[in-house]
Amino acid sequence: MPTRVHEFAWPDRVVIGTIGLPGARTFYLQVRAGKQIVSIAMEKQQSALLAEKIDEILDQLITVGGNPFSVPTGTPIELVDNDPLEPVQEQFRTGAISLGWDPTTAQVVIEAYPISELDDEDDDALDLDDAIDREMLLVRMPVGTARAFAKRTREIVDAGRPLCPLCGNPMDAEGHVCPSPGL
Repeated sequence: MPTRVHEFAWPDRVVIGTIGLPGARTFYLQVRAGKQIVSIAMEKQQSALLAEKIDEILDQLITVGGNPFSVPTGTPIELVDNDPLEPVQEQFRTGAISLGWDPTTAQVVIEAYPISELDDEDDDALDLDDAIDREMLLVRMPVGTARAFAKRTREIVDAGRPLCPLCGNPMDAEGHVCPSPGL
């Protein structure tokens, strides 16, 4: 079975957003080009790490002599996107993610693959070709869009529950039982 690739070469929009309240949010990577929209569920940690690594790639590219790719040091104001997610139809839940750089198009490249769910009960009769979801998301975004994506993602991740100043664990709206001694 061939892999179904949801490919976006120059997306109109690529963002991380959430649905739900802090502490129970679901994170989505949503990409749109024209009327085509793909939304994939991600973990909060995956989202945070993706933003961090995109910024690292862009910061390294700035140091290349003469900055030939015109990588911005900050987020271009015209690329700031604070709008909510468009209606979400989850395509898949993200397992593996790869991140790269394409110097021929001066774009950051994200590849996301679904979590493979293997049936533990039928290990003997398991046909791996049938068990693995053959689907992926491939997004290529220019450097300004990538910088804006990373900034928004960090803001979304940081907008969760506040952290306890004593133990560092998230605090719920209903209260917090701090495991720190002496409290």
